Amino acid sequence: MALHIAFIAHDRMKDEMVNFVTAYQHVFAEGHQLYATGTTGQRIIDKTGLKIHRFMSGPLGGDQQIGALVAQNIMDLIIFLRDPLMAQPHEPDITALLRLCDVQGIPLATNVATAELLVRAMERGEFGWREVVHKYKAGNEE
Repeated sequence: MALHIAFIAHDRMKDEMVNFVTAYQHVFAEGHQLYATGTTGQRIIDKTGLKIHRFMSGPLGGDQQIGALVAQNIMDLIIFLRDPLMAQPHEPDITALLRLCDVQGIPLATNVATAELLVRAMERGEFGWREVVHKYKAGNEE
């Protein structure tokens, strides 16, 4: 099943995000729809060549653009490497995105350890429950 996956990383976490996506490039290249905020997406593209739809930079509205897909129950997984030691000027946008993920039941990894667990679950095909959610939301229960 192809998933809709978003990558977001605060400035001091961008290298870690690029390294993470590079390590699991074989998983992300399996026909999934990939999204990212501006600079994070470009850095991943430059390193991996993956096809990624880039939104605006997070502080300029990229977090909210991804949040709109969450609100529509389109997004299946978000990997958001946050910098817990640095205050962010767009903290309300970040909080809104986290809340939307909770409301919609979207898996959200905010550190590499959790991201790795989720990606390994993807490798094993354990995201089939998202397909059921999509069918239910569309009124196509079987």
